Amino acid sequence: MGWLIDLLPLSYTESVVLVGATVLGVTAGVLGAFAVLRQRSLLGDALSHAALPGVAIAFVATGAKDASSLAVGAAFACLVGAVLVVAIERTGRLRPDTAIGVVLAGFFSLGIVMLTYLANFNNANQAGLDSYLFGQAAGMLLGDVEAMTVLCVLALAAIAVAYKPLKTTLFDTGFAGAAGLPVRAIELAMTAMLVVAVVVGIRTVGAILMVALLIVPTVVARQLTGRLATLLAVAGVTGAAVGATGALISVSSELPTGPVIVLVGFAAATAAVLLAPGRGVAWNARRLLRERRRTLAEGVLIDLETALHAGPPPTAAELTLASGRPASAVRRALRDLDRAGMLAADGDRLRLTDSGAAAAHALIERRELWTLWLEHGWRIELPDAREPDPTDLRASLGDEYADRLVALAGARAEDAR
Repeated sequence: MGWLIDLLPLSYTESVVLVGATVLGVTAGVLGAFAVLRQRSLLGDALSHAALPGVAIAFVATGAKDASSLAVGAAFACLVGAVLVVAIERTGRLRPDTAIGVVLAGFFSLGIVMLTYLANFNNANQAGLDSYLFGQAAGMLLGDVEAMTVLCVLALAAIAVAYKPLKTTLFDTGFAGAAGLPVRAIELAMTAMLVVAVVVGIRTVGAILMVALLIVPTVVARQLTGRLATLLAVAGVTGAAVGATGALISVSSELPTGPVIVLVGFAAATAAVLLAPGRGVAWNARRLLRERRRTLAEGVLIDLETALHAGPPPTAAELTLASGRPASAVRRALRDLDRAGMLAADGDRLRLTDSGAAAAHALIERRELWTLWLEHGWRIELPDAREPDPTDLRASLGDEYADRLVALAGARAEDAR
């Protein structure tokens, strides 16, 4: 991987941090997606905090601050924490979030106590262990990045090989068990992959901030797609972009890498939640506003049609008084109808064009048909579970059943006479 470091137009340390943050983003983005989709987002938080005493125990056992041995200790502690979470859940008396909270608080407190205890021995080798708390990307070496890359590749390869069983167990555990899949083993594998992500990232962003990097890429990807395969790819790309961008900002501004990466991820998640096409808050607000304006215009159109049948063409003021709507709303609706070519002004009097009259008649027919459905729809036996659409019942039911509904309502009216 040295050739890649040499290609980057940065110093050695900055290049290592950039590549390491990118690899971490891919790993955390893809592997964290399984925890988020299983509604176990905080399990990653518990495991990242559980890694802290594992780091301290590994240092005590080896007496050296070797990255590989510390990573093994962190992984072992994460696995123990995961087993404890599952064991507490299966008691049947506590909710999963309670089990996660208990393990998180217990292991994190133990880690803080052990790090403080080691610091009191004035052992120069223990200096830097507290970086696992908040992260210290600048301390990464090329060997660390290579180890991270190997773990990332192995985890992604495992997902590719076992994609279908993972997908089935993720979304329908009952069906997976009935199909003969080893559900518990697969769930354990998902947890193990989460442990891999934590071990890869705890050195860079720290135990406290690791959960953000596990969740943020999936939040962004979920706003953009509903397919698992696409979601995993988008989450990986998002994680890589967040990691690389945060690393570049941190090295150029001399800010801590971990918090900057998390802040970049937060900005990306916020942008996705607000602006994602079809799902974003702004997109939905625009759609809702458009629907409200359409509904208002339809209501004023029917009011005008009713007024034209009841007497001479009304003025805008008379129509406002007859409809009982706010004057500003009526003016807005009339502007929309005029732009649609449905209004024909006769001085200050309002008339409907041919297209406006046809639209009003069609709208009244649709509303009357929906009223008939509410009264007599239960008498019609539909051949399937189709969902009636209030805005266009005929299109959702089909002409045959719509005509049957009208005939049934007419027959009921005749019987009532």
